Amino acid sequence: MGSILISVVEGNPHLRALLGWHLQEAGYKVKQCENIQQGKNSVTNLQPTLVIIDSDLPDGDGLELCSWLRQQGDYLVLILSARNHEKDIVAGLNAGADDYLAKPFGMKEFIARIEALVRRVKVNVAPLFLDYSELKIDLVQRRVQVQEHFIELTPQEFSLLYVLAQAGGTALSRSELLRRAWPDAIDNPRTIDTHVLSLRKKIESNPRQPYLIQTVRNVGYRLNPQLLTG
Repeated sequence: MGSILISVVEGNPHLRALLGWHLQEAGYKVKQCENIQQGKNSVTNLQPTLVIIDSDLPDGDGLELCSWLRQQGDYLVLILSARNHEKDIVAGLNAGADDYLAKPFGMKEFIARIEALVRRVKVNVAPLFLDYSELKIDLVQRRVQVQEHFIELTPQEFSLLYVLAQAGGTALSRSELLRRAWPDAIDNPRTIDTHVLSLRKKIESNPRQPYLIQTVRNVGYRLNPQLLTG
């Protein structure tokens, strides 16, 4: 259970801290977020198993975050809401939530709902450390090692490298890389080329003949499949 990460996206700081404390006491890892933007960042960078979303957040409707999550992958979602009418519950479930808990609620029921969700689905827990022999990516500390040397990356460079690693050697287009690495960026997909060039200068032994990050003509970029297989 200790390897399961839960993001709590709750605007009320007191309730957010209380939920986080009870989840940690139950053995879960917790990332606390106060708004939609932080919630998206936690999903993009940390890949939590379960996301708890308050329906009323400071920067928008929590159901919007729930709908966005469904486009990102297979995440467990629990909606917390002061709206307890049937139409509100149906709207939450239709937005993609796996469960809906009306406020106020007791902490025992809250933890029981979490445990039921985790049991319901066979959870594929995201790794916390990627080891490809000469390339190592620490997803918790957000650090990268190349041939045992630590490399300083910008947040944008780290996100780009992580997305390439997640793709498992599959080539991704510039638009897809932009969407996955920086989902809220409003930018030209060609910006990816600039970041790839910068990343290559930092992690490739010979940036002019890159081995780790390969260009796939008419597609985009990929992490070298040979690296991933050993």
